[in-house]
Amino acid sequence: MEMDSLYLIKEKNGMKKDFSLLVSMMEYARFTTIRDVENVSIDMLDYRCHDDANSIGMLLAHFDAVEKIYQVLTFKQLGDDEIEEYAKTLEPALSLGSKAAEVIKGKTVEYYLTNLQSTRETTIEQFMQLDESWLYEETDWWYGQKGNNFFKWFHVFEDEISHRGQIRMIKKLYEKENQTIKVE
Repeated sequence: MEMDSLYLIKEKNGMKKDFSLLVSMMEYARFTTIRDVENVSIDMLDYRCHDDANSIGMLLAHFDAVEKIYQVLTFKQLGDDEIEEYAKTLEPALSLGSKAAEVIKGKTVEYYLTNLQSTRETTIEQFMQLDESWLYEETDWWYGQKGNNFFKWFHVFEDEISHRGQIRMIKKLYEKENQTIKVE
């Protein structure tokens, strides 16, 4: 991530223009996520404010799973059954829920950030190989509507931004619940 151009949506070295613009936005979204979680403890990563809530660790694993499924959805020419089988390998992080709460815990923030970085590197490597026209290829998508690859990748970081709001709320709830009462 180029820190000197973090706040500039512009062409990046070696990338075609439209991919550069997309990656600029993806990098800023990821930068703000990392800033929000970079020093949190395992206890905070695993904290859930109630039984149906996500933890920060669950959400970080979810970001990784979402990016991985979109790599398959957009980079590979797989059939529905193959995509479904691959999606199963990303569970429970992809869907979250009670199963995710059971198994996504006990990891350090470095564990999650390393996975996110590795997955993002794969995405960028693939972007570097594609022609810009790929971004505008349309397929059937949601609710009987068409979607293009640009929108699909916008959705990847839009989902992260949305869930990052949860991360900030979880941190506040954790801190409130775990604050020590000062005796005067």
